[in-house]
Amino acid sequence: MASNLPGSVRQFGVALRALLVFTAILGIVYPLVMTGVAQALFHGNANGSIIKVNGKEVASDLIGQAYTMDSGKKDSDGKAIMVADPTWFQTRPSASDYDAKASGGSNLGPNNADLLAAIEERRKTVAALEGVDPSQVPPDAVTASGSGLDPNISPAYAALQVNRVARERSLSVEQVQKLVKDITEGRTLGFLGEPRVNVVKLNAALAALG
Repeated sequence: MASNLPGSVRQFGVALRALLVFTAILGIVYPLVMTGVAQALFHGNANGSIIKVNGKEVASDLIGQAYTMDSGKKDSDGKAIMVADPTWFQTRPSASDYDAKASGGSNLGPNNADLLAAIEERRKTVAALEGVDPSQVPPDAVTASGSGLDPNISPAYAALQVNRVARERSLSVEQVQKLVKDITEGRTLGFLGEPRVNVVKLNAALAALG
């Protein structure tokens, strides 16, 4: 047993040195290099894709949010009933009310009676807000995303809201249409996904107009 001690000590020394070297490389050097590269090449993305309006941080363009106002009414629990604020572009419904701590979908199947009833109610609400026939309401206006935090809507849904936003903000339709066009993104890499409009970016652009 005693004759094996020096060899054991040497093995321990080798293991300890390897631990210290890899700890330094993987725990200090690598994170610092990656942080430096990210800050240098992808500064905005590395810091949460934060949107600023007049120099003030207001949101992240990765996380959707609700643009609502108090209806002046209360529910059975005494909580204020919130409705869509007509001065802003509206995003998709959310099963979590855009609470990032409770991100997720409803888990209701496509033929679930409660889901179908909710979709029809949303369709009527959107149609009334935009002053159009319910048949003109696009699917993404009445269906929630899987995360409940999707900031994007279809160009069709954005176009549906242009007249209302222009009217409420005393802007020309052409001004608002240009904002939508500027914010609209095409398919990723030209073939992945669908064209989309980031509502957080769009409303930030509206806010910047004053």
